[in-house]
Amino acid sequence: MKRRIAGILCLGILLASGSALGAQPALKPFERGTWQRVLRDHAGRPTLVHFWGVTCGPCKVELPLLGQFAKDHPDIDVITISADLVPNLPAAAQSMLDKAGLSSTENFIFSDGFVERSRFEIDPAWQGDIPRTMLISQNGTITTIEGSAEIADLEKWSAEQRFSH
Repeated sequence: MKRRIAGILCLGILLASGSALGAQPALKPFERGTWQRVLRDHAGRPTLVHFWGVTCGPCKVELPLLGQFAKDHPDIDVITISADLVPNLPAAAQSMLDKAGLSSTENFIFSDGFVERSRFEIDPAWQGDIPRTMLISQNGTITTIEGSAEIADLEKWSAEQRFSH
């Protein structure tokens, strides 16, 4: 009987570890200092950073478009940050990213209980409105789009990045 229980436990552990290896990367916590790490890690590369939320209506429309943009532009680093002010549930955020085709991009979720500090670190003038997109060029110039980003504008910016490279 003990062998049977031990065998079942071992099988369960093997199945759990096997499914974990094939799992999509989880949302990374966005906390104090994360913004500076993001800027440092992507320095010299064109980077699109999109702030969104599960409860944001326009975000539900925009995320699949960004998923297609990321797929069409592998030379652009795409980062998403779930910045909802209401309870920011990781499972709901991950589900939306999966459906939008963004689960393979670098994804964060505000995890600091003091979200104002995170917003201030990113942009002292940011009041928390989402969606919000920041386009960071290879030379570090940041262009901020408040509200929904037009894909045509992202395409133009992407072309400019290729031209300047």
